[in-house]
This record gives sequence, C-alpha cells and structure tokens, in this order.
Amino acid sequence: MAQPEPGSTLIRGALLADPAKRRAEPADVLVEDGVVRGVGRGLSAPEGARVVEAAGHLIHPGLINAHMHGQGGLSRGQGDKWTLELLLAASPWIGGGRSLQDKKLTTLICAAEMALKGCTAAYDLYAEFPLPTRDGLDAVAEAYAEIGMRAVVAPMVADRTVYEAIPGLRDALPDDLQAAVERTRLRPGEETLAAIAEALRHWRWDSHDIRAAVAPTIPHHCADAFLCGCARLAREHGVALHSHVGESKVQAVAGLKLYGKTLLAHMDGLGLVGPDFTAAHAIWMDDDDLRRMADRGASIAHNPGSNMKLGNGMFPLRRALDLGVNVGLGTDGASSSDNQNMYEAMRYASLVSKVQTPDPRDWAGVEEVYRAATVGSAKALGFRDIGAIAPGMKADIVFLDLSAINWVPHNWSVNQLVHVEDGTSVRHVMVGGRFIVRDRQLLTLDVAKLAVEAEAARDRLEALNAEWKGLYERLEPVVASFCPALAARPYHVRRYLCDAPG
Repeated sequence: MAQPEPGSTLIRGALLADPAKRRAEPADVLVEDGVVRGVGRGLSAPEGARVVEAAGHLIHPGLINAHMHGQGGLSRGQGDKWTLELLLAASPWIGGGRSLQDKKLTTLICAAEMALKGCTAAYDLYAEFPLPTRDGLDAVAEAYAEIGMRAVVAPMVADRTVYEAIPGLRDALPDDLQAAVERTRLRPGEETLAAIAEALRHWRWDSHDIRAAVAPTIPHHCADAFLCGCARLAREHGVALHSHVGESKVQAVAGLKLYGKTLLAHMDGLGLVGPDFTAAHAIWMDDDDLRRMADRGASIAHNPGSNMKLGNGMFPLRRALDLGVNVGLGTDGASSSDNQNMYEAMRYASLVSKVQTPDPRDWAGVEEVYRAATVGSAKALGFRDIGAIAPGMKADIVFLDLSAINWVPHNWSVNQLVHVEDGTSVRHVMVGGRFIVRDRQLLTLDVAKLAVEAEAARDRLEALNAEWKGLYERLEPVVASFCPALAARPYHVRRYLCDAPG
C-alpha cells in the first residue's frame, strides 16, 4: 500500500527530468521516510542509508491520472465505433453482474497497468449498479492499497438513465424497448445519497493516501436536487466533486435545451464549481465556461484518448491554459480508451492541440503537457505533495532505462517523455520511497495469477450478461441514429475537424 519506506534512501547518478532544461542533468535524490529531502549533485548518504545506483536512468515524478474508471478493467476492448451514448447504452452488458470480488479484480487490472506504465496516483470515478455500496468502494480502495498506489475514489452516481437524460431519446424507442429499458432505472436519488453518506462516514483509507470524493456522473443525468445533495455531502465530509461536463456535443446541446445555458453555467449556478471541483473532458465548454472554471479555481481533466475514440471532439487545451484553468491529464476508462497509459495520454494531448490550427503559437508545448500530467493532475486530485521530485514532496519516482530504444539517442528529455515514451522504458517505480515495480516486475501483485482470474471472470460475466448484450443490440440502431442527429444541431463552439468553416 502507499505507505512510506522507513529510513533513508539515496538515489545516485540518475538524470533528472526538468522542463526548464532541454536535456536532463545528473542529480542525486535523498529520500527520508518516503519524502524527498534533498536534490543535487554529490549528495552524501546518511549512515545506514540504502543506496540505489541509478546511472543510465532518467527519473521523473510518477505520472498522475486525473480521470479514469476502475470498473472498466474487465470491460477493456469491448467496443469500436461507439459514441459516448452507445457506450452508456452498453453499460449494463459490459459492466453488469459484478460480484464484490469482481469489483476489486477490475480495479486491480487498471491499477497494475498504471503502475507498470509509470503512473503512481489516480482519480477513479467508480460506478456500481444500481447504487454505490460501502463494501464495493472499500474493495476498490483495497485494490489500490495492495498495488501501492495513491488514489481518489469517487462513487459515480446519477438518478436518471441515459434514456431519461437525453431529451427525446426514450420517446424515440419502440414501445417494447421503452419497457425493456425500465430495467435500467436507477434507485431514487435520496437512496443513492444515503448510500454515499454511509460510505463516506466509514472511509478508512485516508492514512494510505486513498481518499474519497463524490462524482455526479453527468449534470443532466442528475436532477438539480440530486446535484445539490452530492455537493452537500462533499462539503460535509470535506471531499471533492468530479463530473463529466461537456464531454459530447449531445451533452452540450441537451444542456442548452434543458437549462437555457451551458452545463457548466448551470452547475455553477447551483454552487458546485469551486477549488475542489474537477470537470472531466470539458470539450464543449466555451470561453465563458473556461473563465468561470479559472475564476473558481476548478480543474479540468483532459482525456484525449477517449475524446478521439468516442468521437467527442477536440478539447481546446491551449485556450484553457491561456485563460488560467488548471488542466490535468487522464486516460478515462479502459472500456472507452482501452488502455491506462499516461505516456500515451501525454502524446495525444500534445498532438490534438497541434491539429486544431496551423499556427504553432496556438499549440501546447511539451512542457505544458508534462506539467498537466504531473502537477496539474496532482491539483485535480487535491494532493499538494506529489507531482514533482523536490524537497518536501513524496518520493513517487519513475526510473526509465536510457538504453531502451525510445531514448536512442537522448536529445530532449521532456519532449521525448511526451512524444516518444510509451511505457516500455519503465524499469522501476517507487511510491513513497518504496519500490512497487523493480526490473519491470510488479512486486505487489502476481500478474500471471491476475490474468487467470480475469479470464475466468470474463467467461462468467459474458454468460451472465448475455441478455443485456441482446438488449444493447436492439437499442444500438436507435441510439446510433438519434444521438448523432441531436449532435448535428447548431452549437456556438466548434470542436470537430468537420466543423471548420468551408
């Protein structure tokens, strides 16, 4: 678990990634009781200190995933050519029937992948159907503790199904399908809020840097009273809020239709937007929304991989940064982006910013992307002591093998971290001064055993959810027709390549 390694450790001879320098320079790092106490050249090892010889390695702070979904681990690779709304329609099929053991297993899959690919902390919006449970969320936290990661675990909740939330969608279904989707109806909001309160009252993981939060999934999937109830619980328990806001154009159009204003403006009017608020995706926010986010000290979790795979459009990273918004990076769920690779998230974030305009002055630089995946994400998670290798920060450190092909030759360290590294150079990963990955092997989990357990769960869940798959196949033509038609309506910002004038 994310407990500090007691005693002193001296990491000697590594190159330290620094956005201010084109090429990383040698630096020793002194760690005491899991916290960095010194960074510099020629540091002396205290008596009894463990010495880690790191010549031939580049070190960087553990990457931080600002938005993902642990329940997606067992659903990886299920869909292609799915919009967000098709993914939501498929949820009972690809995520249904989970036992308590499955809830832990699916999170272990995601956490193991992140750890092996240089990610040491994550914001997990975890969904349970029909409502969150204390035991389920405890199992999720236990999975992160066993891997050795830090995390924020937020029950992802709503009181309206996708068919109730999108104006006109339920009415577009044939009568038999309208009756069938009644089975997906969620519990009353009061019951869900009570379940969240129960979990928050009994949260026992803060000492492991595994914190709780609250995640009303999508604003218009929640009645106003339910959104306000989520905000009230967050305030009462001193935890953060996280929601998907303006992820798809369907959401943006629905927001204007339902509220006469943008989704973010509506949430702000209800008092939800503040320093402890994170908006995931935010593709369809306009400048007023972005200014509001900046003024409130809120954060955006940018998920370029799933934004592209689900066809949701291009987030205006350069504009958000220019307007002063804190931006973190995320992978989203393994059922939408299919992997949990934060190096890929950095690469995609950089490239997507560069295809939106031919003027490089309007592109995000690699230093900004790297900052988003470290310090920016740390702020979104609410951590002030991770995201950098500096005195006073927790010793979450990734060691990259400079003999790996990604670093041949080694010209510009942060540029190659963003544009070349893909996780295959990761040799060691340290959390709180304790190695959780050593010589490319995860020390905290038997990955071969995990694979066997995952295959057995997959076989069982495939049979168990066959009926839900059949329902999805009947729903798919309607959802695939109705939602793009709704998204084709005019909106005052453009986020698709095909929206460009001419």
